[in-house]
Amino acid sequence: MDQEPVSVLVVAHQTAATPALIDAVSERARSGPSRFHLLVPRRRRGADTRTDPQEIGAHEAREVLRDALPRLSEAAGTKVTGDIGDTEPLTAIQDALSQDPYDEIIISTLQLGLSRWLKHDLVSKAQAFGLPVHHVLGKDSRIAGAANR
Repeated sequence: MDQEPVSVLVVAHQTAATPALIDAVSERARSGPSRFHLLVPRRRRGADTRTDPQEIGAHEAREVLRDALPRLSEAAGTKVTGDIGDTEPLTAIQDALSQDPYDEIIISTLQLGLSRWLKHDLVSKAQAFGLPVHHVLGKDSRIAGAANR
């Protein structure tokens, strides 16, 4: 009997196409049948009240998906799907979990001191959803010194 694939929600933004996350996806894929979905929370930049809230950071998040999905798919050995999420990463995760069943979560962040997600304790808060949460530290190869959000 074939083993049912493990469904993995991968949450990343600036670190979505970094070697650390690519290695983590590859390692997870080697451990057994898996399917991956990349969630890229939108990043809020500045306070433009004229912008539709659903469009804040959407263009940048779509670019992240465009760049990261082929690399992650190659690492996974199968097509990785993806979507953009809320500007609040915990809300984005909650929304994704309410739409599809996942067995585990991989969260990729910048290093402590640079990562706003770590500053706000995203990894620990995501554990409240009751799924195994794996944390990957990556380096943003696109924007030196930028803070992950």
